[in-house]
Amino acid sequence: MNVKEIRSKSNEELNIEMTTLKEELFNLRFQQATGQLENPSRMKEVKKTIARIKTIITERVSEIQ
Repeated sequence: MNVKEIRSKSNEELNIEMTTLKEELFNLRFQQATGQLENPSRMKEVKKTIARIKTIITERVSEIQ
């Protein structure tokens, strides 16, 4: 997910997306621990997307204050 897509979503949608990504990251970590992870680069991608979402939410909160 790129920054334009993230910025176009509402805060509520972003929170739902972040919850989904955190669940996916948990599953990826579990797969890595058991040796079943096929695409290790997906973990990095999910972490970066979560960070992007958190950054945009923080920016929006700062603008309000």
